[in-house]
Amino acid sequence: MVCRFFKVQEIVKDILLDFLKIDEKKVKLDSEFLNDFGCDSLDSIELMVELEESFGVKINDDEASQLVTVGDVVNYIERRLLET
Repeated sequence: MVCRFFKVQEIVKDILLDFLKIDEKKVKLDSEFLNDFGCDSLDSIELMVELEESFGVKINDDEASQLVTVGDVVNYIERRLLET
């Protein structure tokens, strides 16, 4: 389980680095998409689509609005992957 979590975490980090073009040092589990990365609503939607495609999971709008930090996303994806 721990190994799987770190793999999800690394993939999410890689997606963020590529998508947002941010410094790797800024990506921490408690980093917030809006406050730390300056993501607007369009960025958030596009990022969720990228995450859905990369992990093969569906993130509905209500759930997406509650994913505030990198850790929230990692935990959410990990839970969804365990359900499948």
